[in-house]
Amino acid sequence: MQELSDPTRPPNRVLQSGMGLTVASGPILQSILISANRKLAIIDGKAVRLNGKFGDQTLIRMTENEVVLKRGKQLQTLSLHPDLSKKPVTGILKNN
Repeated sequence: MQELSDPTRPPNRVLQSGMGLTVASGPILQSILISANRKLAIIDGKAVRLNGKFGDQTLIRMTENEVVLKRGKQLQTLSLHPDLSKKPVTGILKNN
């Protein structure tokens, strides 16, 4: 029997280890707020607007599920759901 995951549970950012807790490194995207008047991401508890600064990085792109931070020529993508992976659809679809 497969165990169902709790959709209200926060992402697996803290992993259990034999000695204690290990916290994922790097910034954590907690929320994305998009409206007609503003685009805002909550990263490590800090509100960052589109084209705003998060430390020495600039928030350059935002979708409903992820944001992109830029430092110089380096890009870093943060996802709201890093534990989810997209899988291609297999098989043939028939039109009825």
